[in-house]
Amino acid sequence: MIKQTIFSILFLVSLTLSAQISLSSDRLYEDNIPLKIKLGYSNKKMNKKTNDSTYIKVPMEFFHDDKWNTIEVSLRARGNFRRSQCYFPPIKMKIKKDVIENTLFEGNKTMKLVMPCKLEKENNDNVLQEYIAYKMYELSSPYHFKTRLVNIDFSEPKGKKVKKFELNAFLIEDDKRVAKRFEGKVLERYMHPLAMDAKTSVQNALFQFMIGNTDFSTAYQHNGKLLYINKLIIPLPYDFDMTGWVNPSYQVVNETLNISSVKDRKYRGFKRDVEVFNKVRDEFISNKSTLVDLLNSYENDFDDPKEFAESKKFLESFFKVIENDKSFDKQIVSAARIK
Repeated sequence: MIKQTIFSILFLVSLTLSAQISLSSDRLYEDNIPLKIKLGYSNKKMNKKTNDSTYIKVPMEFFHDDKWNTIEVSLRARGNFRRSQCYFPPIKMKIKKDVIENTLFEGNKTMKLVMPCKLEKENNDNVLQEYIAYKMYELSSPYHFKTRLVNIDFSEPKGKKVKKFELNAFLIEDDKRVAKRFEGKVLERYMHPLAMDAKTSVQNALFQFMIGNTDFSTAYQHNGKLLYINKLIIPLPYDFDMTGWVNPSYQVVNETLNISSVKDRKYRGFKRDVEVFNKVRDEFISNKSTLVDLLNSYENDFDDPKEFAESKKFLESFFKVIENDKSFDKQIVSAARIK
């Protein structure tokens, strides 16, 4: 019940904060219940045999309307770091338009599928943490990716045998769907952050600070996209695994920022008018209970209670910073970049 209430709030926030149009693709993301799917392929083959133009076709089953449905999907491995480090590479998925017509996936010809990385006990919890980060950003900015949690019955051929996995994962809509929702377009070129919309830039940067993320660049669109909407340039972030919020075992720390762990927060946004900082700060503080409730609604979905406790502790530590005037000025306003 709590989780459904949170999703209702997310829906209302999306409607009220900005003008946007409904798309046929939205249907997939409306339900907060994890979608059950069955998928199978060789991870080794996926890593070695696919690239930007080469996909592997496989059947995918999904449970909807009280029955299993089957569609053909084309998959390839994506991402550079996780592709080289992970047992399960993150996936780019394409589906033909006529295949998904009149199905739950209608309108979603292209998506990303985020999988666990390592074969570790916390792998499913790490995926859940990253998924929750996407849902938290929905509460922080109207310009966000829609996502859908999935439970995968995964089969991997190993010679004459088949290895089975039960995995948490989630689907992310294509960036062009986000742009279309706001009747805008995706920009794919270098853009200095100070040329971007001030408020949404601070929303993005403060959110990244909240989850302990320094692995992004709005200028070069590293782990983010840019939208052009109503003559404004809007940052659209994604990939939240290399963060203090998730704290993965495969983390890589940017030592040039004088931090020793991804759990060490560092504000990476640029200087803006103090009024903009304060307005966004007030929005985050007013959203505190909703963000905490969102996290709490997933407590029973964590395999390890310690992972949930760490997430809650990390979120609370963020609010200790922004609720204190001196800390907010020192770690955010005065720490903002000028180049």
